[in-house]
This record gives sequence, C-alpha cells and structure tokens, in this order.
Amino acid sequence: MALPQRIAITGASGMIGSALVGHLKSEGHTIQRLVRRPVVSPDEVSWNPLTGEVDLAALEGVDAVIHLAGANVGDKRWSKKYRAEILNSRLLGTNTIATAVSKLKPDVFISSSAIGWYGETGNRTVVEDDRPGDDFLAAVCKEWEGAADSASGTRTVKIRTGLVLEPTSGAMGKMLPLFKFGLGGKLGNGKQWWSWITLHDQLKAICYLLEKDVEGPVNLVSPNPATNQEFTAALARALRRPALIPVPGFALRIVLGGFSSEILGSKKVAPKKLLDSGFEFDYPHLAPALAALIDQK
Repeated sequence: MALPQRIAITGASGMIGSALVGHLKSEGHTIQRLVRRPVVSPDEVSWNPLTGEVDLAALEGVDAVIHLAGANVGDKRWSKKYRAEILNSRLLGTNTIATAVSKLKPDVFISSSAIGWYGETGNRTVVEDDRPGDDFLAAVCKEWEGAADSASGTRTVKIRTGLVLEPTSGAMGKMLPLFKFGLGGKLGNGKQWWSWITLHDQLKAICYLLEKDVEGPVNLVSPNPATNQEFTAALARALRRPALIPVPGFALRIVLGGFSSEILGSKKVAPKKLLDSGFEFDYPHLAPALAALIDQK
C-alpha cells in the first residue's frame, strides 16, 4: 500500500490475524484490534458479536475493516452444539461488523470466508463463480458471505481461504512433529485435492486486496493445488524423512468425526480472480514453499 492507513481487524489474535497485524504495522499502518474483552490498550476497540455492539466512535474515519473472527472448524468434534457455534460465530460476528461498516463507510471491507464454499469438487477445478456445495461447511460459507454482502456503500471482498501453511500452527504445525519422526503418510487414499497457500502469500494477497479494485469472492489459494499424497510426499522429502505410515479414512472418521470430511474430501480450487487481476505469488509451487517454511522454522 502506498500510503499509511488506519485499519480495523477482528480475529487479530488468530494465526492469520496476528501475523497480519505485525506485517501491517511494519509497513507503517495504524492498526485497531477489535476485542470481545475489556479494552486494555490504546489500539484496542470493544465489540460484542452476541449483542451486535461495536464502539463506532473509536472507529470513526477508519480506512479499511478486515474481519477474520470465527470459531475454528478443526478445534473440536462437530457435535450439534459445536456446529451451531461454528455457524453462529460467523453469522453473528459478520452481521455485526457489516452493520458497522455500513455506518462507517471505509474504503474497503475484507471479510473471511473459506473454500468450504465449494463442497466436494473431486477432480473438477472450481473458481469464484462456481455454485456452493451442499455439505455443512458450504451452507455455513453461504450464510457467512451473505452476511458480509449486507454491508452497503463499501467495496466488499470475501476471501475464500484454503489450507494456510505455517510451520508453527494450523494443519502444518500439527503434521510436522509426526513427519519429523518418520510417522507421517497419506490420509485416506491420498487422492483428494488440497488447495493450499503459504501464510506469506496469504498476507501478501490480503494487502493487495486492500488496494486493488477487486470485489466479491476471491480464492486465496496457490495456483497449483496438490493431492494429499503429493502433499505428504513433498513434506517428507523436505524433512528428509520417510512417509510410510498412511492413516486410513475410517480412523480419521473415528477420531475427527464430521471434520474428517474436510481432511478426506477433495477441493481443487483455482485463484482465478487474483491471477486475472495481476497478483503474483511468491510461492506458487509446493516443494519450494515447504522447503522455505521448514528452513524458517
């Protein structure tokens, strides 16, 4: 971004949010973090998605709002109660922020979504104008994005994020210890497509979308998805370890419950809007991306 801006961010304590805050501050931007607990520092702003409250006075004149908050889909088994939490954390939070955006009218509103929008894609490549799937997360994404669309008077971008690669947290953080001890392997039959992006390129893309005249849904994934078998083999090679211990699908279903469908399901997603607008990935290919991530750890 050419000029310093004042940017409000929800979900600033999460993996993506905390990295984004640090990156934007290093670029000279002023960051206001929306928090659901009592405010304890000058850069914090109070909000409550359950009651729909936001301290609008503290955000007056903000240039951009980035909404990343929402319950982690992989933290717990998908009981009926947790499914409701996954949906409500997104719906209530996004409705609250979209209402605030309609009043504040910043230059841009970037709201999280996920490639879960597409449901099961098999070997078919999908892009932003493809229809939503018919499973639970697709239904969540549909309502989530609908809530973001209620923001009026502001360019709105809905970022459909894929598997974000970061060696100390997220899915990669959970996989690395097993692979380091030679206990890794493909998950299920390994033929399912994983659409991934490095945290580095995730942050770069969000910053790009703050400035670029792009709106609507945007897939945040690398242009080169990999099958699970390709991914696990590449990770093992990067660590110089074998990947000889596959995890059968039935075992994942027992351990993970409903979330296993996201691990065993196939999502072959292309970043058409990013590429068409001129965005350039620093890590478009999996092997160099994994090598760089392991080196940085």
